[in-house]
Amino acid sequence: MNAPNKSGWKPEMNPIGGEGASARPQTRSGDAGLALEEPLIFELGGAGKCGVDFDDEPGDIAPALARFARKAPVDLPGLTEPEAVRHYTRLSRQNYAIDLGPFPLGSCTMKHNPRLNEAMARLPGFADIHPLQPMDTVQGAFEVIEQLAEWLCRLTGMEAVAMSPKAGAHGELCGILAIRAALEARGDAREVILVPESAHGTNPATAAFAGYRVENIPATAEGRVDLAALTARLGPDVAGVMITNPNTCGLFEREMKAISDAVHAAGGLVYCDGANFNAIVGKVRPGDLGVDAMHINLHKTFSTPHGGGGPGSGPVVLSAALAPFAPIPFVRRDEKGRLRLIEERGARDLAPQSFGRMTAFHGQMGMFTRALTYILSHGVDGLRQVAEDAVLNANYVLRKLDDVLDAPFGRTGPCMHEALFSDDNLHEGFSTLDIAKGLIDEGFHPMTVYFPLVVHGAMLVEPTETESRQGLDRLIASLRSLAERAQAADESLKSAPHFAPRRRLDETRAARKPVLVYQGEGVPPGTPSLSEIGGS
Repeated sequence: MNAPNKSGWKPEMNPIGGEGASARPQTRSGDAGLALEEPLIFELGGAGKCGVDFDDEPGDIAPALARFARKAPVDLPGLTEPEAVRHYTRLSRQNYAIDLGPFPLGSCTMKHNPRLNEAMARLPGFADIHPLQPMDTVQGAFEVIEQLAEWLCRLTGMEAVAMSPKAGAHGELCGILAIRAALEARGDAREVILVPESAHGTNPATAAFAGYRVENIPATAEGRVDLAALTARLGPDVAGVMITNPNTCGLFEREMKAISDAVHAAGGLVYCDGANFNAIVGKVRPGDLGVDAMHINLHKTFSTPHGGGGPGSGPVVLSAALAPFAPIPFVRRDEKGRLRLIEERGARDLAPQSFGRMTAFHGQMGMFTRALTYILSHGVDGLRQVAEDAVLNANYVLRKLDDVLDAPFGRTGPCMHEALFSDDNLHEGFSTLDIAKGLIDEGFHPMTVYFPLVVHGAMLVEPTETESRQGLDRLIASLRSLAERAQAADESLKSAPHFAPRRRLDETRAARKPVLVYQGEGVPPGTPSLSEIGGS
């Protein structure tokens, strides 16, 4: 029998390697094979080194610029070209990416970004243009914006679309401002926005930012909006409802049309968070369900880069009731058939009720090009299959794991794009966080944890349609193994991950006392010791 190390981990409990794999010796370098321990760039660099050659320093500085002359050397690390290239290459290998494996983040739709999209976005006519170019020189770009806008309206069954919002939350604000403008136009000052518990977390923040008072609507035991509670709260002070459909429990709101009808009858308007449109694109048109405004995350449904791979884009589709209040700028054809960007002066005649401008320029050209490429390469039937495969994959994950992980809504019908589990059936003392950290050891990015808040210890898994059955089986096998270890009170799981570049950190301390600035010579305060670096 091998003695456990400080973490309590024993080689025979190692779920990854064979005997002794978890008890590997500490190396002098801190590296573990090809898992490299990378110093800070300040610790690598030295004065007097540079990867490029510069001309001699200029002589006298022009009098007008003399006051801007540097009084001390630039405190930057000096690296040769090989050192700089190796440093950033080694850092990139520590970053999990969709090209390495799945991102099972629920409610985030981290799908594969096809390389065709990237090639189109990098064409000179799209990648090299400037927002202040003469309009006659960017007709192709305007054509892309117009075609994408037409597709978005047709897929959602809506009257108009605002293309300028830069992200999902920005799009939410656009929709709420359109709702406020429509209410003000009819002289109706309302103060309350209703937000169901199953909505996205940004919804109440957006409504509050726009100046509304937010009130929650409870969910039913099935994880859907309580229609009776919503109807009972409607009144002359309610401006509208912000609802997510499919919602963050991974469920389709079956009574969406009844919800919309009730809100409209009370004089309010309906905002739908379209972050989960990936699950219903080509299958359901939100406009047919009575939705008045909905943002569309191009990075979720139409495969443009997400997060740090952005920038994002969140077009907002609008019903006939809200179309007149859409923001500027927007693209229109003139009498000669040329596309024009309508700014403030032109909008006085074409859109006198517009609530105004949200952003300096029209939007993200690269995102528009990628999204339109994705749509055209799939076609209507392909987009419908995207939704069908996304739902199929999520239900496959749900049914393969609901015997070892508690699925609170697993028996209320099929899920949509994501499967929701809780930590209710884990052994006492074990939590969702232990499962998530253990998944890192298995070579996967963790799922979304502790969200939505309506489920205790939530684990939200979204496989997306871009994952194969073989890949899903690997993820499912790892999650099953971790659930079984947690149910068997395997103490080693509490100190996972064991095979990552860093062991488990104090997340409370990291959030409240982060070390964000290099402190000079030596090791920055709070830097983990070598014993905390990958391995045992």
